[in-house]
Amino acid sequence: MAAFSVGAAILDALVLAIVEKSDTYGYQITKDIQAHFSVSESTLYPVLRRLQKDGSLTTYDRPFQGRNRRYYRITVSGRAKLDAYRREWEHYQREVNVFLGRVSSQTKG
Repeated sequence: MAAFSVGAAILDALVLAIVEKSDTYGYQITKDIQAHFSVSESTLYPVLRRLQKDGSLTTYDRPFQGRNRRYYRITVSGRAKLDAYRREWEHYQREVNVFLGRVSSQTKG
């Protein structure tokens, strides 16, 4: 069991980072994240809907084995949001490393 929970902002960033690499579908996004974090499918689908609603993702359907599979694609505003998450993550990581890492006070920015 992980000591740290995966919050909404981190989930948003993870989903956007996955979709940035290539268009993909919800189940695959879930499996990609579950390979590293304990997150349920029922947690991730609301994240996808929220990112779609705020304009960070768009969707399209493709036939797959007799049914449609919904694919997600990152938008320009989704890329901007992901860039902002990356900058914030770098700052957050530096600050946490002051306490948990092996970063000297001279390298703190």
